[in-house]
Amino acid sequence: TVRHGRVASGLAELERWLADQVRQGLAGAAEHDWEGLAKRLVDAQAPGAAGTVSRLIRVRSEEGWPGRLLEEYALLNLLAVAYRRRAGLPAALARTVLIRAGFPVTREEVLAQPAVRDHWDVLGGRDEVQDRLTARKVWLRGRATQRPALILSFAPQGQPLDSSLVTGTTIEADLTYYPGAAPLRALVAARHGTVPPPPGRGPSGARGSSGSCGPPGVSPEEALDEVAAALADDPWTESWPLVLSGVVPERTGLGGLPLHVRARDPWRLIAVSGGRPLTVAVEWTPQGLRPLTTWDDDGRAVIL
Repeated sequence: TVRHGRVASGLAELERWLADQVRQGLAGAAEHDWEGLAKRLVDAQAPGAAGTVSRLIRVRSEEGWPGRLLEEYALLNLLAVAYRRRAGLPAALARTVLIRAGFPVTREEVLAQPAVRDHWDVLGGRDEVQDRLTARKVWLRGRATQRPALILSFAPQGQPLDSSLVTGTTIEADLTYYPGAAPLRALVAARHGTVPPPPGRGPSGARGSSGSCGPPGVSPEEALDEVAAALADDPWTESWPLVLSGVVPERTGLGGLPLHVRARDPWRLIAVSGGRPLTVAVEWTPQGLRPLTTWDDDGRAVIL
């Protein structure tokens, strides 16, 4: 199609640009170069790739930015090469490449996917400003399926966002996933009510395997295996929700999983733990974990 031709041309330019950047050295990376390239990718109808290029400006201001910038360049180059070779990719991965480049997926197509019914723990969420919109990310995880899900909602800045998914609650619902090699984003196709907690427990429900209250969790090793599998299916995965059980927050990073540099102050997490193992819902990112929620001894969700 005409659009595929435009996107192919735009991503071919991206490949050449990346090769030039690496050849000339990362120290020469300039904000105006990224802005110009992003605009050309938008003109080439590749808004997904354009958005990634636009975010490089933030990487440039971070500590240890050369390594981070090289990682982002590598993922952009992988996307450009994968788009060029998409005819030889498995169908799910080829669709992921199209979506990452910026091809849209309609709500009707998502709702037509097979529904996954489960008791979904609402693990937490956060809001982000994107241009003139505010985006709300809410993370879920199925009790029976152990499938993670990301529910996104948008609203103009200053307007209310969807608040129907309350952190610490469990809902019975049908979810349909966006297509892709490692499905994560989903829509709530139908809700069948809120799952009440067991008698005598707080709003989060079950007691985790570590002895603390909260949804079922896994060890750090199992969590890393899950993330590795997701990255193997979709190397452009930027975040993934996990529930860790039997973990203790420590001030040293020896043998532990590091927190994201922009994670909120961990003192609340440390206070709830009191040096004891607990269950924590986190968002994995390549830069470290973002704690979302933990649960106290009475099963009450503590938003971090």
